[in-house]
Amino acid sequence: MDNKKKNRIVVKIGSSSLTNPNGGLSHEKLIGHVDALAALRQAGHDVILVSSGAVAAGFTALGYPSRPVTIEGKQAAAAVGQGLLIQAYNERLGTHGLTAAQILLTRDDFAKRNRYHNAYNTLNELLKRGMIPIINENDCVAVDELTFGDNDMLSALVAGFLHADGLMILTDTDGLYDADPRSNPHARKFSLLHEITPEIEALAGGAGSSVGTGGMRSKINAAKFALSLGIDIFVGTGDGADKLLLILAGEGAGTYFRNEMQGSLKSHKQWIAFHADCAGRIEVDAGAASALLYGGKSLLPSGITDVVGSFLAGDVVEVWDTLGRRLGKGEVRYDANQLRQVKGESGPACQEVLGTSRIEAIHRDNWVTLYMEENKEETREEIIQ
Repeated sequence: MDNKKKNRIVVKIGSSSLTNPNGGLSHEKLIGHVDALAALRQAGHDVILVSSGAVAAGFTALGYPSRPVTIEGKQAAAAVGQGLLIQAYNERLGTHGLTAAQILLTRDDFAKRNRYHNAYNTLNELLKRGMIPIINENDCVAVDELTFGDNDMLSALVAGFLHADGLMILTDTDGLYDADPRSNPHARKFSLLHEITPEIEALAGGAGSSVGTGGMRSKINAAKFALSLGIDIFVGTGDGADKLLLILAGEGAGTYFRNEMQGSLKSHKQWIAFHADCAGRIEVDAGAASALLYGGKSLLPSGITDVVGSFLAGDVVEVWDTLGRRLGKGEVRYDANQLRQVKGESGPACQEVLGTSRIEAIHRDNWVTLYMEENKEETREEIIQ
């Protein structure tokens, strides 16, 4: 994050940072956050808010004495609370001449290609028009297999596919410590981390609030994902209307996670790598593996040794080598039956079966290498032997 240029910033606010101790929406807390968001927007930056709080804001109106634990209770509370939440945001944003745009997502919206790209286009149009998108999981309809787990990971996913410059995760803890600061007065806070090691992950505890669903562990997981895409992250707290500007300037009360990675995967490749369901599997020989991992090449039928599954053209498949190592994922140009007919073949034989001179099974533009990221300790020689 660089406060001297226009940035695209995703801000995540958790339930505990928005609600009273009994679970109701705290208008005082919300006003403080909105004023800080407005200051960031008025400084010329794009601002996207990922906000928890719908269930916490709604359950008291339904007569629940505390946050409901049943699925139907949570979904009913979200149905009530989401309206209250967006109304409160818009009322305060209006005092700054700003307007919110509500976006509700489920995991399925990321897994389906058309929905994923539609969400991307919609958010970019809203930002171009000066809106402040407010994103939350669609708790009213989400089921376990379609949820993000918590909004920390949702904020990291949003930051990734919008190519954000930074992700600010606001919580009620001022960063990551090497011990629990609530019980250990000598606990040391990490001000800046360039990578998340297993030792760092082990330091993250469980959920610390009865209101929210996330804890430091979920924030570390979100930070790890965002770092893999070259996005800077801040996890911590703050007060006052200038708190987000202070975080952007490197003066926030929390932990900064930064690396030297330049750029990130294009949105379509992020969808292939992290969201798309795999419909099948292609096995390739050592030459094709080397061309994919190191040659910057597309996958040609001549390098295919086996085709598994009944996928269609346009589906995403995994690609493995003959030693049982997953190399990556890609969007296939032809269906499984066509590729079985041409596997191991080249030139005219492929063109005759496929009916075209464009014989790439997976074009380079639709390919994402995963093996080297997952096995950083291995050398090139070890991979292609």
